[in-house]
Parts: sequence; structure tokens; C-alpha cells
Amino acid sequence: MTGPDVRRPARVLGRPAGRLSADRCSVRALARGDSGVGTASPAQRWLLVEQPGPWGVDALTQSRFDPAVAPRLAHRAREEGVRVLLVRRPGDRLADTGRRWAYADGRPGREGLWWSVREDDADIVDAPWDGSAGRPADGPTYLVCAHGGHDACCAVRGRPLAQAMPADDVWECSHLGGCRFAANVLVLPHGFYYGQVPGDGAPLVAAHAAGEVAPSWLRGRSGTAPPVQAAQQAAREELGLLGVDDLPAREVRRLTPAGAEEERWVVTLAGPHGDVVIEVASRPGPEGARLTCRATHDAHPRLWSARPAAGRPAG
Repeated sequence: MTGPDVRRPARVLGRPAGRLSADRCSVRALARGDSGVGTASPAQRWLLVEQPGPWGVDALTQSRFDPAVAPRLAHRAREEGVRVLLVRRPGDRLADTGRRWAYADGRPGREGLWWSVREDDADIVDAPWDGSAGRPADGPTYLVCAHGGHDACCAVRGRPLAQAMPADDVWECSHLGGCRFAANVLVLPHGFYYGQVPGDGAPLVAAHAAGEVAPSWLRGRSGTAPPVQAAQQAAREELGLLGVDDLPAREVRRLTPAGAEEERWVVTLAGPHGDVVIEVASRPGPEGARLTCRATHDAHPRLWSARPAAGRPAG
């Protein structure tokens, strides 16, 4: 299958802020032209726990969060399929915590984020995680990965972005995934992942204020299968459909066995004037990519290509 790679050259869009040595994962990814399309997390529900102060590699257990409560919280989150993220206000790493926490649901049709305040860390474990408790957020919540204990690129590029982003509700957060795409941003409640966000992120904020995505840095919507993320990106660029709820998937049909050298799918999306059918392919990238600064072995990141299906014009 032919078709252009779903990627955006960094030289056209500007680079994320932050000075890093040439051997860092995000610098190498920019030099290779790695595309973040298709790399959003599988999570669809999140727990945000305000916890200023330092975070170790494992943020929850290597922080000032109650060590007696952390295993219980992690167990419940694992059982319920909820992703736990520590958060703190930009520039306030050592400030007293407001002891806030939030539950966020990014599942289509259930999107929402609700803030609560805890008296004790154990309160979070016993509280309902369904949106029935807490105050609903008024607009998008922006989480910028600034987890330097996990990867230096996230700290050096994420912290300046979090401090500069012109939005009402911005937080530094623990590891989001995809360190080589720093600066990484997760926009809740819909769960859109962005990578290699340059400058102060103002175009991204403006897009979400208008109920749209910012395709130049979009990695995908969390909880959506990677082939669907790639298909949606290609269809958005082809049709100019940028609404956060545009182009939901109707059908995903695999054409090749899992694990094949080149994997192919046909993805059918619901467009405003009928089905949008996209052919998607994925193959291993070139050898020699270190996907994080902590990685000890090279990896083969997947490369995605997508195009309207033959004989089926998009839209």
C-alpha cells in the first residue's frame, strides 16, 4: 500500500523550547522526523491527584503521597482501568498542596472532569469514581508532562510550556508516555494527546476553546485504537473536519495477520455526509531509535500511512 506517512516536519512548525544535548530522546526524534500519530494512550478514565514536590521514577510511590495509601489507590485504579496522574501547578513544585483531586472520563458521550478536595489521601480510595462527586470543570484541563524523574526531556521541555500556556486550567503532570515527543500535552476530558508542542501552545489552546483539535501536533485521542487514530488524522487533514467529536469510528477491519511486517486495516469513519473509508498501514521504522532517554536498547517505532480507500473519495 502506498500513501504518505502521517507526519509533520518539525522544521515547518517550530521546535519545542528547551536546550538538550544531542543524545536526548526528543532531540533524536525531531532529527529523525518521528511522527506521533497513532501513539495516544489506551486510557479513557483518569484520576488526577494534586501532589507538589519531587516525583521519582514511579511518581505515586516516590512522592509525598501517603505511602500506606499508595498501594490501595494503585490497586483500585488497576482494577477499574483508571490511569493515575500526579499533578501540580506550574512553578509550584515545593508549594503547599491544595489537596485537590479529580476524576476525568473521556469516553465518547460521557466526557467530563470533576474536582474534589481530600482531607486525607485515603479519601480518594473510598470516594466514587463516576462523576457523582466533586465540582465539574468549566472548560478544558491541560496537563503538560513535566516528569523529570522519568525522563529529562519532559522536564526541560514540559515545564516552560506549562508555565507559558495561556489557559485557565494548566497543570504539570507525571508521565504521560511518548517521552521522545516532549513537550507532551493531554487535554481533558476528551483525552486528546499532543506532542512536540512548541512555544507557549497558544494555537492548541485556541483550538480547544473553539471545540476543535490542533492537528499539527495531534498524536491521537486516548482510548482509540492506533489504526483509528491514524485514519482520523488523515481524514481530518483531507476534509478539514476539526471538531473534537468529528469522525468517530464505525468499523475497523484488519486485512493482515497481527505481527506481519506490514499490517493493514480498512477503517470506516462516520462523516457528516456519509461514511469516510480510509486504508491504513503500519510498518516498523528504521533501526536505531531510542524511545526514551532511559532506554538501554534500540527499538523500531511504528510508521503509519493512511489514505482514502481506492474508489471511495473521502467525505
